[in-house]
Amino acid sequence: MSNSTGADVVVIGSGVAGLSAALTAADRGARVVVCEKQRALGGTSNFFQGTFAVESHMQRARFVTYTRDQAFKSIMEHSHWRADPRLVRTIVDTSAATITWLEKQGVEFIDLMNNMPDAPRTYHVPKGAGEAVVRVLASRAKERGVTLRVATPATRLIKTGGAVRGVVLEVDGQESEVEAAAVVIASGGYANNKEWVKRYAGLDLDVNVVPVGNVGKMGDGIRMAWEAGAGRMGLGTLELFRVGPIGPGHSEKTPLEYATVQPDLWVDAEGVRFCDETIGFYESSIGNASVRTKQCCNYSIFDSTVVKRLAENGIDKAHGTGLTPGSKLMELERDVEAAVRKGDPEVFGADSVAELAVKMDVDPGTLQRSVDEYNNFCEKGHDDLFAKDPAYLRPLRGPRFYATRARAICLGTIGGIRINERCEAVDDKGKPIPGLFAAGYDAAGAMYGDTYPIRHCSGMSSGFAINSGRIAGATATG
Repeated sequence: MSNSTGADVVVIGSGVAGLSAALTAADRGARVVVCEKQRALGGTSNFFQGTFAVESHMQRARFVTYTRDQAFKSIMEHSHWRADPRLVRTIVDTSAATITWLEKQGVEFIDLMNNMPDAPRTYHVPKGAGEAVVRVLASRAKERGVTLRVATPATRLIKTGGAVRGVVLEVDGQESEVEAAAVVIASGGYANNKEWVKRYAGLDLDVNVVPVGNVGKMGDGIRMAWEAGAGRMGLGTLELFRVGPIGPGHSEKTPLEYATVQPDLWVDAEGVRFCDETIGFYESSIGNASVRTKQCCNYSIFDSTVVKRLAENGIDKAHGTGLTPGSKLMELERDVEAAVRKGDPEVFGADSVAELAVKMDVDPGTLQRSVDEYNNFCEKGHDDLFAKDPAYLRPLRGPRFYATRARAICLGTIGGIRINERCEAVDDKGKPIPGLFAAGYDAAGAMYGDTYPIRHCSGMSSGFAINSGRIAGATATG
């Protein structure tokens, strides 16, 4: 084992949580080392599209009157007060200043939006999305003397006299100690750890939930914190969404993807309707509904009239920061028929419901009953089963019928390490562990209760990461 020269602060992980912690600590005069397990910086932070803030200068300029008090109450009510109120208050109160701080680093914000109906505009959209934010923060960190070490996993913490005093890294297959006054864990959760996802969430990775944008997220930082005495919080909460189709030949934000998320008829893998499809407007609900059946997939069922409607009147549901409601899918008929002709395993088309069911490998009688029942609800203008808004009850009559395969995806796990409002890792009794701090996905369990996201606080995933990183970096050097 070789010994390094040491640092004031070591940060484990180079997403926006880790980079924000590193940059904050460096600005306060600390010698900072960031170690990243992968060969590239940023991890899942490269993919976020917007971030949360309330009472920011952007909101004030646009007469957005949503207040910090309202945001605090929304978060606490969302979690039924399972969230840590002091931490929630700190994150909310810090968020506006964090937008200004990001701008000072060089991040450019181009829009302010809400991405759920009737939600306040808390979603601050950066130019270039998360990848650009990672690039800016990494560049500023380097300018301030932060050492960024990629392909350098942390393996365990160094603990002396009850305090964390450094970390052991793996460098070229050899262990190397880095002594430090503080360690910030921001390693990004355990989204690729099949055993943990099964144990804590009851789901099977790559079967009924698919990890997207995550590589090598095995819970290393969480494990090290637990070994150092940190308590556990928020395990089993996943950042879930419903998307489709996925796999070779498919990418996000195509006409087929947009058609799949529209609130028409959705059925499970057996052809049975499983929810009020308008919950797809609220990602906090659709993720839960999609994994509740614990099946490998579900399906969106639509027909020629839906294809025509989407081309002439546009979509009802947006998808991220891409097309907005009302955008027209002019190429949907071309794309869906092309997919059917080439035998795409994610897309099916037929001239009858029974034929469609055969292609989907679903019992024809079951699917026909689901379509007939749904059409009956549409005709009478009332959903007797799930009380769907009548405005979205539109029958499926053909002459062509289509199905696209959809799946629950996981963009991250939320929680693991118990922290306080100073982002200090604490034990099960709330006592801080000297020298140990945590931010981002590894510690976000204190914000959500059992479900992500929070309807009235869009962008909280990246918002929590950046704000908790800043707080951890300041506390670690305070």
